[in-house]
Amino acid sequence: MEVRLLDLKKTQMRIEILGDETIIFPLLNQLLKDKDVSDARYVSGHPQLDNPEIFVRVKKGRPQTVLRRAARELSKEFAQCKTLIEKKAK
Repeated sequence: MEVRLLDLKKTQMRIEILGDETIIFPLLNQLLKDKDVSDARYVSGHPQLDNPEIFVRVKKGRPQTVLRRAARELSKEFAQCKTLIEKKAK
């Protein structure tokens, strides 16, 4: 998966997701849980011509910060899930 920055302003950013799109909805859910996020949306465009985009607007702080924070939290959740599955699969 690759992420490309499309637009960055003081309180908002828009990124394009290239490749694996499975992270989009978990990432959006995590962003929407953040108290500093005022809006987080998924924009799909044409399914065969356009890459999906994520738009984030923050109440305070920087949009890059909340995006990194959301990615870190997801990483922790998936690591815990992996550990549980490995224990149960033995």
